[in-house]
Amino acid sequence: MVAATVEQSSCGPLHGKEPSDGKQNEPIIRHAAEMVHVETSMKKPAMKTTALCALALGVCLPTVHADTFGSGPNAFTIDFVNIGNAGNENDAGAGGGLYSSSYGGVPYAYRMGTFEIAQDAITKAAASGVLNLGGGTWSATEPVANISWFQAAAFVNYLNTSTGRPAAYQLNGTNTELTLWTSGQAWQAGGENLYRNKDAYYFLPNENEWYKAAYHQNTGVNADYWDYATGSNSIPTAVASGTTAGTAVYNGVAGSPAAVNNAGGLSAYGTMGQNGNVWEWQESAFDGINNSSSENRAFRGGDWFLSEDFLGSSFRGDLAPTVEGSGVGFRVASVPEPSSTVLMCSAGLLALARRRRRATL
Repeated sequence: MVAATVEQSSCGPLHGKEPSDGKQNEPIIRHAAEMVHVETSMKKPAMKTTALCALALGVCLPTVHADTFGSGPNAFTIDFVNIGNAGNENDAGAGGGLYSSSYGGVPYAYRMGTFEIAQDAITKAAASGVLNLGGGTWSATEPVANISWFQAAAFVNYLNTSTGRPAAYQLNGTNTELTLWTSGQAWQAGGENLYRNKDAYYFLPNENEWYKAAYHQNTGVNADYWDYATGSNSIPTAVASGTTAGTAVYNGVAGSPAAVNNAGGLSAYGTMGQNGNVWEWQESAFDGINNSSSENRAFRGGDWFLSEDFLGSSFRGDLAPTVEGSGVGFRVASVPEPSSTVLMCSAGLLALARRRRRATL
């Protein structure tokens, strides 16, 4: 693995609209990811594995479920898709592409937001009383940006508390600082996570959860991953907007991000925009340990302006959790609906029973 600090590009600031005073939004993500530490990894091309269909593996195809928040004029919905294949392995480079990494293994089922969080949801959460949410760079249907990690966490807390659930993150009154949970209070599935409450229903996706939803091939409990979050090892076609398979919003084709539901082709699990449009905060600290409230958080995915170099599964960067960039947004993850859990478990048991029956013939 190669680690490198990316230098500032001579292209200068690139994202966002200038405020009325004519000053650039600061801090701002720049063309060569200024202020960002990144890691890349590449391996030699490997033989492509044969993808078995979901039915043969007993894996249910993702289904979309819309959760509703707020009320009256401040009501909004978030669509989620099921991420099954619980217990899959990390990306070992078995998917026929160029890249591999130590990410992607998740030992439990969960749901991932189909789309990035739109500005409209942030506006309505703020109108419902959530303090200091930031945002405002792009239009209502476009992804929220200029939102810090702490502000994204505050929005997630609202999703939980407004539906009668405990907050995922222990934030101060102005949503600018995080206190770690104790081991007894913290999320333990897949390893201790002192950022997230053990009873959180909605949360920012950690790096493994995000990576799996973006790149895993959804072909069972294996290490098969695509290089890109469009269900392919081929570089996505750059578009200004649209939903055509194999496309993503990047490379400066448009002057701003696309609407979150019009941001390119889908991943194998049915998520949109995990490549391009805006970068997405990960819940995880860059070192993955999550034992310091102030340490830099990881982000992934590329944005509407940058090249394909930033889209692949090999690219990750980090920023301080206080940073607000006009190219950085987020999406939300969740535990699965009870009915979804039963369905996925039933499918897995059916597949296991079929394999055992064949083994005894």
